[in-house]
Amino acid sequence: MPLSPEQLAEIEEQRSHPQQTLRVVAPGMEQHLYSAKPVLDHGFIRVIDYMGDDAAICQAARVSYGKGTKSVQNDEGLIRYLMRHWHSTPFEMCEIKLHVKLPVFVARQWIRHRTANVNEYSARYSILDREFYIPAPEHVNAQSVVNNQGRGGVLEGAEAARVLEILKADSARCYDNYEAMISDEGQEGLARELARMNLPANIYTQWYWKVDLHNLFHFLRLRADAHAQYEIRVYAEEMCKVVADWVPFAYKAFEDYRLGAVSLSAQMVEVTRRMLKGETVTQETSGLTKREWREFMEVVEG
Repeated sequence: MPLSPEQLAEIEEQRSHPQQTLRVVAPGMEQHLYSAKPVLDHGFIRVIDYMGDDAAICQAARVSYGKGTKSVQNDEGLIRYLMRHWHSTPFEMCEIKLHVKLPVFVARQWIRHRTANVNEYSARYSILDREFYIPAPEHVNAQSVVNNQGRGGVLEGAEAARVLEILKADSARCYDNYEAMISDEGQEGLARELARMNLPANIYTQWYWKVDLHNLFHFLRLRADAHAQYEIRVYAEEMCKVVADWVPFAYKAFEDYRLGAVSLSAQMVEVTRRMLKGETVTQETSGLTKREWREFMEVVEG
């Protein structure tokens, strides 16, 4: 179950007492406040708070122009211009704070994005729950033979069953020993900050994660990409749905100019120009390495 009864009761209590406010609110985001969006087998994301909307991005961009004249169409066009030309500061005017429950190995990958404020559940002070991420059979893959960081084909039959049984058994055994070490039949037991070292990386942790929109878009560009690891990508995809409701103009520009776009090197641009002029270009005459040429052709040929 992604949320405990206590957490569900807390959410219901918060949602049942709406407060009047003078600050700008984003109607699309209001519907997401406090509600948990399930991810993986026991994880979730939920919006705790946010600041700003599409208009806040435009307000920051126009600060030196005074009131001027503007319209909704101008706002959308301005946001697309800012995104297209890699302006960052106006997008930093919006912030979001999320409560995230995720496996530890996903958290360690996530924390590589060092542009957010994070406060994690502490296993020094508290006892972690007996909840582990066990992949669904369709996500039990072999190691890729061409990418050291990627997955190959799905394991099937007896091999898949063997792997899943190992994951379940090891998780249970490690947690049993963790419990035994911290409460050894009336004895003082091992300190929690030491006992936690025995827990596997697929145990769930939780944190509050606050980030501005500019850095959130950078996170989503990498983690919502089709090549990202599945277990972090599903979190990013769920976050994309929230952001699309929060700042629809900004998210559409992000989709067009970042998420669905490609980058070409100066050499690749030159090769494209040569091709458009009717010249036959090969890898040997392109000036690109074999890998660059392969990546370039994937873009050209689709």
